[in-house]
Amino acid sequence: MAASWRLGCDPRLLRYLVGFPGCRSVGLVKGALGWSVSRGANWRWFHSTQWLWGDPIKILMPSLSPTMEEGNVVKWLKKEGEVVSAGDALCEIETDKAVVTLDASDDGILAKIVVEEGSKNIRLGSLIGLIVEEGEDWKLVEIPKDLGPPPPVSKPSEPRPSPEPQISIPVKKEHIPGTLQFRLSPAARNILEKHSLDASQGTATGPRGIFTKEDALRLVQLKQTGKITESRPTPAPAATPTAPSPLQTTAGPSYPRPMIPPVSTPGQPSAVGTFTEIPASNIRRVIAKRLTESKSTVPHAYATADCDLGAVLKVRQDLVKDDIKVSVNDFIIKAAAVTLKQMPDVNVSWDGEGPKQLPFIDISVAVATDKGLLTPIIKDAAAKGIQEIADSVKALSKKARDGKLLPEEYQGGSFSISNLGMFGIDEFTAVINPPQACILAVGRFRPVLKFTEDEEGNAKLQQRQLITVTMSSDSRVVDDELATRFLKSFKANLENPIRLA
Repeated sequence: MAASWRLGCDPRLLRYLVGFPGCRSVGLVKGALGWSVSRGANWRWFHSTQWLWGDPIKILMPSLSPTMEEGNVVKWLKKEGEVVSAGDALCEIETDKAVVTLDASDDGILAKIVVEEGSKNIRLGSLIGLIVEEGEDWKLVEIPKDLGPPPPVSKPSEPRPSPEPQISIPVKKEHIPGTLQFRLSPAARNILEKHSLDASQGTATGPRGIFTKEDALRLVQLKQTGKITESRPTPAPAATPTAPSPLQTTAGPSYPRPMIPPVSTPGQPSAVGTFTEIPASNIRRVIAKRLTESKSTVPHAYATADCDLGAVLKVRQDLVKDDIKVSVNDFIIKAAAVTLKQMPDVNVSWDGEGPKQLPFIDISVAVATDKGLLTPIIKDAAAKGIQEIADSVKALSKKARDGKLLPEEYQGGSFSISNLGMFGIDEFTAVINPPQACILAVGRFRPVLKFTEDEEGNAKLQQRQLITVTMSSDSRVVDDELATRFLKSFKANLENPIRLA
């Protein structure tokens, strides 16, 4: 009786009895009172009954960026059976842009890790883990049948050949061993059949061993002069016509043709003509998709200008003396932001139906990483000073290379800058990053000798440090005239750093 009292006082049993009246509750009471009510098997059976517990909290693969379609589970930061609180870091998820930490939204116990760390290409909304309330036996939690683990992503299997329709196959002339085989042109075939001649009696002079019309006419002349006789192949014994075997149908001509190289075998030396398949990360796939869409859907126009960096380099040297380290690229970012503020018609984007002027000036800066090109954003760049821009660029570039960028640090932006000057590139053109309308490609600064005039009008040869910038613009919103005026203003701002203060 004491054991049944303890069962009856259990709050989970009370919830069950109150919430589910009827035969089930009677059965429970009967079981609790009538069966062996010792502290042994009955309690263990009761404790293991799944419907006594609340539904587990499902951890689903979240959408952490607008372009994210799949995610990779990089690392689990909690273990099964470990207590978690709301806000605790559960695991690291690799999105299409960076590695983001997934936090717990409820208190409880991590009961089941459905998707192990290192799993790739997990679709959004897929179940990756389960959490139960504290006090429940996490070891007895089962994966819901409606949301089981996502099927592993397998390589696409080779398509099976579709069954060919049952059609009558004409009997073809069999090749007699020892005789040459020629590829006949249609005209040559007609001539040979008309005059009962065989191509093996002549010589093929066409490209890649083709027996041409001229070769067939030459045989006809030899026949008319009596130098050769008719030659019909001996008819083969009558046989039931059958479909040609795959080996016969795939037999090609005697000359080599280009073929698709076979895939190399992992762990073995690469053979001649093979290739090695390189798995693409989520970031690489998204970059490839967006670049393809940009070049195929956005009408790119290009404009190039040379800017004199003499004044910028002088100001930079003065800042270095004061132990303020800034780069030329920081001046370029500031000059672009100031120019966008002066010309808001360029600070626009295309939303699919028309131009949309943006109320903010956020500059996206391209950063090369091992996983691909990322574009962290300098927020409100026009209002920042050169040193503040330099500090932001350094911090965001490090986070980008470490894969720690937050979504709000790379999503959006109104104008992009890509600088390859540090790699020794003189000039290049860049691909627009939709929905932005422009991107500025910056090359290296280089010494150039130019003729200038002094105060008296005398020409003299002077060395200048020039940099070439090329702006790619979306012609739907920034036409050639507007792009030209923008570059003119940008050049004036960059060559006069006082305007950037």
